Amino acid sequence: MLAYDLGAGSGRALLGHLNDRGITATEVHRFKNEPVKAGERMHWDILRLHHELLQGLQRVKQQGEHPESLGIDSWGVDFGLLGSNGELLGNPYHYRDAQFNGMMEQVRKELTSRRIFERTGIQFLSFNTLYQLATLQRKGSPFLDAADRFLMIPDLLRYFLTGEAVNEFTNATTTQLYNPVSGLWDGELLAHIGVSDHMFGEAVMPGTRVGQLRSSITGDLGISAIPVIAVAEHDTGSAVVAVPATDRSFAYLSCGTWSLMGTEIDHPAISSESLALNFTNEGGAGGTFRLLKNIMGLWILQESMREWERQGMGISYAELLKQAELAPPFASLFDPDDDLFMPAGDMTSRIRQYCRNTGQQEPQNQGAIARSILESLALKYRRVLEWTEQLSGQSFNGLHMVGGGIQNQVLCQWTANSIGKPVWAGPAEGSAIGNMAVQWIASGAFKDIWEARKVIRDSFPVSDYEPKDRPIWEEAYGRFLRLTDSLNSQAGSEV
Repeated sequence: MLAYDLGAGSGRALLGHLNDRGITATEVHRFKNEPVKAGERMHWDILRLHHELLQGLQRVKQQGEHPESLGIDSWGVDFGLLGSNGELLGNPYHYRDAQFNGMMEQVRKELTSRRIFERTGIQFLSFNTLYQLATLQRKGSPFLDAADRFLMIPDLLRYFLTGEAVNEFTNATTTQLYNPVSGLWDGELLAHIGVSDHMFGEAVMPGTRVGQLRSSITGDLGISAIPVIAVAEHDTGSAVVAVPATDRSFAYLSCGTWSLMGTEIDHPAISSESLALNFTNEGGAGGTFRLLKNIMGLWILQESMREWERQGMGISYAELLKQAELAPPFASLFDPDDDLFMPAGDMTSRIRQYCRNTGQQEPQNQGAIARSILESLALKYRRVLEWTEQLSGQSFNGLHMVGGGIQNQVLCQWTANSIGKPVWAGPAEGSAIGNMAVQWIASGAFKDIWEARKVIRDSFPVSDYEPKDRPIWEEAYGRFLRLTDSLNSQAGSEV
């Protein structure tokens, strides 16, 4: 199976083989995914991404491989619009584009947070598709008048490959426009923001075949017409499929540019408590839901490193982690989810600003900044894990970490220290492996997710991290709560 996994910073194509000994996954192509700023707007370079998908197919051909199918997963919320002639109307906007700032607060006041949450079960994030579309409508975007189909990023790339315009369930749920109870796009919310529901097609479930490669592509590349499967196309949905859990009750952390922590449930947990804690109920594979919370994640560290690179102070990841371990512990803690850290650029000065505002020591060098980021993330993970247990009524005996962020062994160990429970880290390419697993389920090679998880557990290494230094982490957690809980209480009162 061929899996394309697109993250907010890079993309990769992996080829998976399944035999009696298990799964092997081999990377055949890796590429950057860099946003492009044109004028005042920030876009995704969607045609470059399409080109890279074709490059992946070319590499597969050169290796003499013939995939049975392919699937694409990516980040959520962002989308493209097709005109009546089937052509793309402009480059998709990037979710961090500044034009969307402030719209969430406006729509929440108009409809009330409770009404929106009751209809969608989705966490309030300023860049959700609901607020992106409301912004375009209220600014008079000509694209909306001309649009015939709404496609999210994997939908759109699939369309380029197959000519079939189809929406997929897991990614549709990230929009805050999909009603998980009715199983339909929410007409009331669309009507409120003035967007026609004619653009939105039925959302198919993961594992659905949605066409095959266009003849123009197979002809140009000299390959066969590979079937295309709608996998769990939200990358976290694919990552959760790959969690090598043995217990039906488990907690996961999909760790990368974003961190997403939660558990798998059978029905959406739409309650006043989950609303107050700003949790989300996103669709999963196999008809499940992912009760989870978005956490800002390694974006803060990545953006700091880009800033140092621009300043001629570039440092390797390995060296930065060494310096972080040598820096004084718990000198500068912050809430990674503070709105201060959402925009790109100038990240380190905003970390110092937060510390000034809260009467803490300002981290001055690279090691101290990196330590403050990683400690703050680890402490936030504990807070969210406790909330996940509270909302789900479960008690977890450890935490499964998947995704590229698990290569940061310092973060894995500090997470175990913070939560006071074991961390099981692996596999690193969780989204791509989950992507493949859904394709194998669709083909009949696996009967369900749990059979796939057993094979994944036996096929890929998992690193165990046991908690250490509990007293100092307990003290730090108490201080972290005192710093952040007043902000959380204020946010809760607003909803």
